[in-house]
Amino acid sequence: MSHSLSSAPAGAAPLVVAPDWSGPAAPFRHTWAGLINVDQFRWLVRGDMQAQLAMAHAELGGRHVRAVGMFDDELRVLRPGPESYGTKNRALRLNWQVVDAAIDALLARGLRPVFTTTFIPSALASGTTTVFTTQGVTSPPRDYAEWGRFVTAAVRHQVARHGLAEVRRWYFEVWNEPNLKGWFWDGDQAAFFKLWAVTWRAIKRVDSRLRVGGPSTGHAEWLDDFIAYGRTHRCPADFLVLHIYNNDGADVALAPFAGPQTERISHSPDQAATVIRERSARARALGFTGEIHWNEWGRSWRPHEPDRETANEAAFIIRTMAQVSQDADAFAYWCLSDIYDQVGYGRETFHGNYGLLNLQSLRKPSYHAFELLNRLGDHRIPLACTDSFVNALATRRRGRWQVLVYAYRHETAGSGPIEVRVTLPKSRSRLRLTLTRLGAKENNILAAWRALGAPDSLTVAQRRQLTRVNSLRPTTRGVRLVRSGVDRVAIFRCEFPGAALLEIAPAAP
Repeated sequence: MSHSLSSAPAGAAPLVVAPDWSGPAAPFRHTWAGLINVDQFRWLVRGDMQAQLAMAHAELGGRHVRAVGMFDDELRVLRPGPESYGTKNRALRLNWQVVDAAIDALLARGLRPVFTTTFIPSALASGTTTVFTTQGVTSPPRDYAEWGRFVTAAVRHQVARHGLAEVRRWYFEVWNEPNLKGWFWDGDQAAFFKLWAVTWRAIKRVDSRLRVGGPSTGHAEWLDDFIAYGRTHRCPADFLVLHIYNNDGADVALAPFAGPQTERISHSPDQAATVIRERSARARALGFTGEIHWNEWGRSWRPHEPDRETANEAAFIIRTMAQVSQDADAFAYWCLSDIYDQVGYGRETFHGNYGLLNLQSLRKPSYHAFELLNRLGDHRIPLACTDSFVNALATRRRGRWQVLVYAYRHETAGSGPIEVRVTLPKSRSRLRLTLTRLGAKENNILAAWRALGAPDSLTVAQRRQLTRVNSLRPTTRGVRLVRSGVDRVAIFRCEFPGAALLEIAPAAP
């Protein structure tokens, strides 16, 4: 049993964590680890982005990378070539060189693409509506058959380069948030469903075993209609793709940067978890048996959100994954990097952007949250969890045990350290305890940056100095062992807001 607190000011009763270490344990999949979000496909050819992806592969367990804009004009997939310069007829031609360079860079680092069929080349579009500073064209195709041939050519090209066995290991995603009309899609639901059917068939024409997914809708809308359409028109999704932010509008999907928001933002701390749980269950109730991907989620959709760069964001991430990580097959937090330009490119070293990493590849507390989650075991130990703001989850793996505590502050003023008391597993051996914490200063690169004066731009020396102290480090003090009857209890403090991971292992003889 655990005693948990809805808010925990300094001096509050301790958090008592008593896992049933000998009880039945449930399999615990690390569903947060496999999928990485990058803002746009064009960034994948940058050396610094490739270095960040290599970090995420090695440290966070990333396996697939998702980014929109693969077919944007900037990637030159359907543009005139230099040979036609100066002529009256600048003929269009397919050109996959930039796309190939990006995919090759992923594969060279042990990663695979989510092949996102967005957005549409302007030469194939029925209109001129665009999104982002990159002017990605969001109009429907002028000719759906022409669009289908284009998609088939794109997929066949990748099969020719990498072989069918490799490409079958990729995911193919159709569009991005088409329910946000006037933002990512300038058609209605019927137009998107037509696009879905044509794109699905264009990909399956290459190979029926390629995995095609959608509808990639904001606030997880259109789920029932989408599943029904796929069945009726014989183009069922191989995997579902859904999106949610915890501050999305409660009644309608929320375009991330459009319109007055003050009346439409949810203030519930559990909106994302509730939507994930309910929509995932609804998909299963409708008979969907494939993978379910929440491949875009987070606490806030705002492009400027300073609280996202605090230990509180780390606590929110851990809390949400403690609640719903087993309700679907993949979760991809938005997003990996501050290398990002949808509504403007950041200037300051830290500027409240979405990334787990900043522009200089410095790990924020949110990045460390996923590192802590990855240290958990593959079986979850029974532990009463009331989904309150301060709680814990316990796991085990191969004779080792882990307890991850989170203290999330949601629109409250409470703060201060919380005493945590963890009942340890019974063992004849002496136990080695390792405590790693996230807080306002501990394992928080922003505190080190502020100590330098919070410079907008880092000198080379400052960047090196911050990089040296940016790895996740255990505390050198702070764990106390006591006896409570026949039990051994570890006592330590966790910041509020913040997180703490206690790792328990047999001591070396």
